[in-house]
Amino acid sequence: MTEAVDYLTSAELYAAGTARLSGASRYMRFASVAEALRYAVEQVPVDRLLALTIETGEARYDGKAIRALYDAPDYPLRRALP
Repeated sequence: MTEAVDYLTSAELYAAGTARLSGASRYMRFASVAEALRYAVEQVPVDRLLALTIETGEARYDGKAIRALYDAPDYPLRRALP
């Protein structure tokens, strides 16, 4: 991933196909990319992460990119303990 990510901009999280986020929802809006990443990695079962997409402005991040952004050194929020 070569582009800089603005972790503070608003983001939308989508679940593809039959994947669900909370209840019957397949869409959630977050105040920041960082919060969307935290929700995706910490709250969604690992086997469903690949069915997720985070969109912000013109940028789109799939499951692998979501995990990489969450693990990146510049991720601004406290991560859950392993």
